[in-house]
Amino acid sequence: MEIKSTRDKIMHTLLNNPRSTINELAEAVGINAISVRHHLNSMLADGVVASEEERHGVGRPRLVYYLTERGLEKFPTRYFRLANRLLGRLKETLPASAVETIFSEMARELAEDHLRETQNMSLEEKLDFLKKLLSEEGFIIEWEKIGDSYHIHEITCPYFHVTQAHPEVCAVDQTLISTVLSLPAQKIQCVLSGDHHCTYIIPLEKAGNPNHE
Repeated sequence: MEIKSTRDKIMHTLLNNPRSTINELAEAVGINAISVRHHLNSMLADGVVASEEERHGVGRPRLVYYLTERGLEKFPTRYFRLANRLLGRLKETLPASAVETIFSEMARELAEDHLRETQNMSLEEKLDFLKKLLSEEGFIIEWEKIGDSYHIHEITCPYFHVTQAHPEVCAVDQTLISTVLSLPAQKIQCVLSGDHHCTYIIPLEKAGNPNHE
């Protein structure tokens, strides 16, 4: 997509970073927040953008923006419409447990292709490998050690627009993370629940506390 106008830049930013605030959009696009608000009001009226309040720590919820299906259709690719239709038909044909199993097995097969590469890695080396692997799948993740656990944050998710209608797809990244690390990853935050991003936690006691102080 050729980016020509400020409106195009805002939409392109929301495509890659859904659930952005006005200030985040202003920083990404390079204009002031007042101008962004003006454009967003127009885009809300046109039905290409929607907004909702999101919990974010202590204090009042913040307002975040994301592209609607109509807004997504402005981009050349319409993969999400095909994906939604295919998943809808799949869920009509198979029980929910079978659908979840399909997604988990897909992710497990992808991860198992790389297990030989990671078998002698430390946990932190595996986390770095996981970051690279997921980036190839369209994710942007960051990890950090907090207290007695590791936290894996999904900054962006390529499946965000599909998971709104089909949350079963979330099994892909969770299974991929658990399989690569050879440890169960517990989801403690989820964008579908109103959080800013998905976060998984790996307690150190489950990791066997390797290579830690």
